[in-house]
This record gives sequence, structure tokens and C-alpha cells, in this order.
Amino acid sequence: MAPGLQILSPCHLCPLRAALRLEFAQFTAPPHTNTPKPQPTLLPLPLTSIFILSTFAWLTPRSFHKQLRYLLLQQVSTNRKSRQWFSSSVTESFAKVIHGLKVGHLTDRVIQRSKRMILDTLGVGFLGTSTEVFHKAREYSKIYSSNVSSTVWGQPDFRLPPTYAAFVNGVAIHSMDFDDTWYPATHPSGAVLPVLMALSEALPPSPKCSGLDLLLAFNVGIEVQGRLMHFSKEAKDIPKRFHPPSVVGTLGSAASASKFLGLSMTECQEALAIAVSHAGAPMANAATQTKPLHVGNAARHGLEAAFLAMLGLQGNKQVLDMESGFGAFYANYAPQIIPDVDAHTWLLDQQDVAFKLFPAHLATHWVADAAASVRKQLVRDRALLPTDHMERIVLRIPDAQYVNRPFPDSEHEARHSFQYVACAMLLDGAITVPSFHKHQVNRPQVRELLGKVELEHPQDNLPNFNTLYCEISVALKDGAIFTGHSDTFYGHWRKPLSQKDLQEKFRGNACRMLSCHTVERLIETVENLEDLEDCSVLTSLLKEPSPPQIVSKSL
Repeated sequence: MAPGLQILSPCHLCPLRAALRLEFAQFTAPPHTNTPKPQPTLLPLPLTSIFILSTFAWLTPRSFHKQLRYLLLQQVSTNRKSRQWFSSSVTESFAKVIHGLKVGHLTDRVIQRSKRMILDTLGVGFLGTSTEVFHKAREYSKIYSSNVSSTVWGQPDFRLPPTYAAFVNGVAIHSMDFDDTWYPATHPSGAVLPVLMALSEALPPSPKCSGLDLLLAFNVGIEVQGRLMHFSKEAKDIPKRFHPPSVVGTLGSAASASKFLGLSMTECQEALAIAVSHAGAPMANAATQTKPLHVGNAARHGLEAAFLAMLGLQGNKQVLDMESGFGAFYANYAPQIIPDVDAHTWLLDQQDVAFKLFPAHLATHWVADAAASVRKQLVRDRALLPTDHMERIVLRIPDAQYVNRPFPDSEHEARHSFQYVACAMLLDGAITVPSFHKHQVNRPQVRELLGKVELEHPQDNLPNFNTLYCEISVALKDGAIFTGHSDTFYGHWRKPLSQKDLQEKFRGNACRMLSCHTVERLIETVENLEDLEDCSVLTSLLKEPSPPQIVSKSL
């Protein structure tokens, strides 16, 4: 048996426990004797020290690894049968649902929607590995090493401990703000999928984790985020204080990891408590290279919370009930005990996500849609009316200050600029990945148009992804005024992308980093994920050799 720490508790708990007991018996019993071997004396190390030493497993002697493995085996083999009682707290009700949900609770609609989320998230993650912020996170993470490791997507020769693989891949997913968006407002998948991919690769090969196991853990992580955001009216609007993935995403990551690792109900409750102390990032870092770290950190910190709970670390068992707990992140926080598994309904069954056709803040997609309709009126003889004929451009949009950037200086600011997206669409007729390259943002024609843009905030146009609209008026110097309006753009949950177009988006993103053959295999594998007997089939595709990497020219 390898001396390094192993992560011990995936999906099929009963077979796993039997296998672990057998392995532990072989490990502890002396050869050629029926006399039971006395249990070893454990080193009196604090749990945090054990976790740190397990992360840096290569630094520790073999004898300590044996004792550490014994500790984890004892932890895994405890009785984890859920206790039957009514939840006495909100936090306990969450723990019961996380622990108690089974594959049989998944509905067909939830499976289909979550497979679309997984495919899209993988695609934007592969694309994100071409960005500067990803490479900075990747270089930073090189200082960490462990006997247990997981793949950085699209880079088969680079592996990291699971927590840091989840971090780096999470950064890649959000590096262009191209990932899915839910309602209430958050990016749900980016904090969850990297955790499950890292764990499914790092866990022992037996027993196997199936595609349904993966889908269940993924949806548990999504569900927890949605339930928490429904406890506050503030969460329904475009955020002003905290970036939601850094808050609810951290707890979603902890929940999905807890489910995938098979933690007990009590351990699930502790994982949520620990995760709350890791949560939160201010909106001041929106439109900077730091914003993608919010998703990467949510993935990493949630996974760390599950590991620490597995090792017995304790937190406040009512952390979701308290204004000084999770309530610190949201005004008007009114938590409620959620129904138990017998009465459980999935929020994803009721509310789909939005998929983006270009990499920018979701609110800018209404602007692009309205601008495209105006542009059709400004084309003469297949050519756009010269910009010097345009006198004034008025955007009637919600008051969302962090997407109000009159003269963006970087790709990240351009992705969070109503003004830039409107001008780029008017000029080019389309918004694509290269639209945010620095030389595109700084074009003289763009800067000229940006100086003509004015914002108006109608009282009925609230900063809410379920109700907002955009109206654009372009006034010409000859007095003519052309107007475009958008209530819903293609890709919004009210007007969802077709499966064909979602797959085309994935191909366009993933083919930049993977061979076309691997891309097609990934599409097929995710499409049939519920029939997959072994998740290693999926994770093996994430480390396929890739063509030479193309680093974003915008950096």
C-alpha cells in the first residue's frame, strides 16, 4: 500500500466500508497469526495539523502516514445512518437533506438541466485556461504538492492536490465571466464541478463512482446555493456588497463534497459551519483579475471544509440560523427549515439557468440584444452608418453600478460595462471572445462612441435578472432617432439555448485547448452521464493531450 494519504470515502458507502475494513485488517494484522494486533497509539496532533500534514503528505515519514491513515479509517467506518427526527434548526435541516438525498430523488428534468450546466462549465473552463489570471493562479499553486493529486484541465502534465486543482480549475471557469448564471443571482456551477472532478480523480478506484453519483453530488451543491439565496430579498437583485459565488458557492462546494465523500449528517452540518467562515468576497474586486479567484476559492474552501469536518473539526451547529452566522452576508435574512428528503423538490426543476453566448456580465446581454436590433436600422447598403453621424446613444437600464463603466481600460472592465457592450455591438454586429481583447476595447471608433453614451434608469427597470429590460435609442445629427428594446435575450432561462447551440458553444470553447476528437467524446460522455458506470471515463478526458495552447492575445 502506498504510504501517502488516501481520500477514503466516495459514493457507495457500504461496499467502501467493507473494502476499507478488509484493507485495514490487512494493514493492522500481524502476518501468520490469528492474534489481533493492538491498535496503534495515535499521535496527539490537533486536527488542523493533521489536515495540513495530509496536504503536504510528501513531507511526512511513513510511520506517521500509517497512523494518519488509521485515524481516517476509523473516521470513515463510524456509523453514518441518518437519525430520524424533525429538524430542530435550519442548519440541521440542510445537513439532513445533503446526507439523505439519493440518486432516486433526481428527476429527469434536473438530470437534463444539470448535464447542460456541466457541459457548459467544462467548456468555459477549458477556454479559461488561456487567460492571464489562470496562469497566475496556476503558478501560485505550484508551491503545493501531495501524494494525492488531480488534473488541471487540459494540462495532463500538471497535477495538484485536490483542493488546489479545484481552485485553479474554478479560476479558469470564471476567468472570462462566461459561466452559467442562476436566479437569484449567482454562478452556481463553477464552485461545484471542479470539486467533484478533483475528488473523482483522487479517490481510490474501487468502489467506482458512477455518473449518477456525480450528478447527485453536483445537484446537492446547486440546491444548497439556491435554497440559501431564497432566504433574502437582497439576493434576488444584482449584488451590491458581496459576490454571491464567494458566499453561497462556498457552501455549495462544501455540500457537494460532503455528499460525494459520504459524510455523516453531523459531519455535513459541521462542513457547512466551517464553510461559512471561509465565505465572502466584496464586490469592489468585480471587473478585476481578482474576481475569478472568488469562484476558485469557493471551490477550494468548500472542499477544505468537508475534509476538516471529516476529521472531526467542529463549528457552530446553528450557523445558518443566525444573523451573526450566514445572515451576516444578506440583509433581510429570514431562514426557514427546509423540507426533508421525503418532501424534497429541486429548485433546478423549477428554475433553469442562463447560458451566455459571449463572455461578459449577464446584464450586458440585454444591452447587446437591444443594440443588435438598433443596428439593423442603422445599416445602409450593407454598411453601418458612419459613427460621426451618431450624436447621442441612450441606454435605459437598471441602476447597477458595478456594470456602469463609461471608459473601460481592461478586458475585465469591458466585460462589466453596459457602455462598451452597446458600442461594440453597434460597430461590429456581434460580440465574441475576441471582442474583449485590449486592442478591440481601445479602438478609436469605440472610444468615440463611448463618449456619446448616456445612461437612464427608469424606475420600473429593477436590477433583477428575472425582470430587467434594456432600451437603446440612437439619435443622429439629422434628428432621426432609432430605438431597440430587449426583454429577454437568447440564452436566458425564458429563452433557453437549444442543445445544438449549447454544444456549438462548447466546441468553440474546448477546441481551443483540446483535440476535436476529445471534444466530441466529452460531448457524448456528458450527454449520457447518467448511464456512465465509472466517472474515471470523464476525468480521463480532462487530461487528454492537447494541441499547443493559445494564450489570450488580450493579455
